[in-house]
Amino acid sequence: MTDALTADAADAALELPQVYTRHVFCCFTQRPPQHPRGSCGANGTQPLWERLGKTIEATGRRDIAMTASGCLTFCQAGPIMVVYPEGVWYQPRTPEDIDEIVAAHLVGGTLVERLVVVPRV
Repeated sequence: MTDALTADAADAALELPQVYTRHVFCCFTQRPPQHPRGSCGANGTQPLWERLGKTIEATGRRDIAMTASGCLTFCQAGPIMVVYPEGVWYQPRTPEDIDEIVAAHLVGGTLVERLVVVPRV
């Protein structure tokens, strides 16, 4: 058997993940209320992320995904989310912000400039 045939057989046996045009990672970290770094969870993210998941699902687009993440390192700026492949960071505060991000950026491809957070490197 050639190496190419072996590679093809191995690829066929793998269950490859869905490929997304846009993939959102949302911080779900919850620290104690008095923690010095704060946390997205302490800043009321749960209803926003629930809204995000439902709004993405309502688009019917299987090529847009949301994944719960741990700390994204901007704890006191939370709630924080990042959209790939662009690597755009957002700081949504209201359910309407979530709706705008989904409609404009995730579906339409246009950044919501007023909600963009530019991290320092």
